[in-house]
Amino acid sequence: MELSGNILFNAIKEIIIQSRLKVFRMANSTLLESYWHIGKLIVENEQQGKLRADYGKSTLKTLSKQLTLEFGKGFDDRNLNNMRAFYKAFQIWYAVRTELSWTHYRLISRLDQEEKRSYYVNETIAGNWSSRTLQRQIETLAFERTLTQPNSSTYNIQNLLKDPYIFEFLGLNPETSTTERNLETAIIDHLQKFLLEFGKGFAFVARQQHIVTDTSDFFIDLVFYNYILKCFVIIDLKTGSLNHQDIGQIDMYIRMYDDLKKGKDDNPTIGILLCSEKDETIVKYSILNDKNQLFASKYLLYLPKEEELKNIIEQDRLRFELDNK
Repeated sequence: MELSGNILFNAIKEIIIQSRLKVFRMANSTLLESYWHIGKLIVENEQQGKLRADYGKSTLKTLSKQLTLEFGKGFDDRNLNNMRAFYKAFQIWYAVRTELSWTHYRLISRLDQEEKRSYYVNETIAGNWSSRTLQRQIETLAFERTLTQPNSSTYNIQNLLKDPYIFEFLGLNPETSTTERNLETAIIDHLQKFLLEFGKGFAFVARQQHIVTDTSDFFIDLVFYNYILKCFVIIDLKTGSLNHQDIGQIDMYIRMYDDLKKGKDDNPTIGILLCSEKDETIVKYSILNDKNQLFASKYLLYLPKEEELKNIIEQDRLRFELDNK
């Protein structure tokens, strides 16, 4: 039977999607098993040699240099230490859930209690949480909150939904949360296009850039390099209410970028914090290292005006509200 063009396209598209998904799952499972075995060897070597902590760190640094020379990225001493923590947290390989990614396990392996680790593994799989959502759940103490909830099957779940943050705590995925994520994506799309088409000297670097420290994982919404100003410009978007933690976070991103990415000839990194609330749109520029004079005299000539950025956000929010009525 001959298929119409659209039906044929969708049938082939589904085959390709499922095939790629299968390959990804196999690759992810293999990666996790490899990292688990590497972590096991590191732990066993420490135990047999009764290594002191400082000597153990020195051993990891030497090992990471050798492995990086042989195999490239992915084997720095920080990641080797993550593999070590992974094995110590999940010492039975067959108990490891391969539905989760390595980034998920790096976050979960840092937790100090087996009960807590099991909770986040199960909730991440059940709720299909991204690694960024998982980190947010850990930071907002989702596990600890479950311990305070009434243990009664007759308790009306609507009583738990008065505070929108309870959605995250329970791992639910209501329509409102999906809308906010879609709105965030639309705004970032619009900002990226605007800066590349109408900005002066902007070159795209990354989107949702993953920055790793010894204790945390961070995701920066948009990163550009301005070749006129010779500096990185990072953008962080919030679709909820702005708080002091958000303001502190953009400053932290700037420090991290200056430490990890900025070249010797680059000017200090600029941060732009955008907040899209229903009643107010906030745009805040952030620059460190006491460079306010440079910012006022030179940077503002090439950066978009606050009103331009506010208009983009307000247009997208209005369009989204109309579409979801």
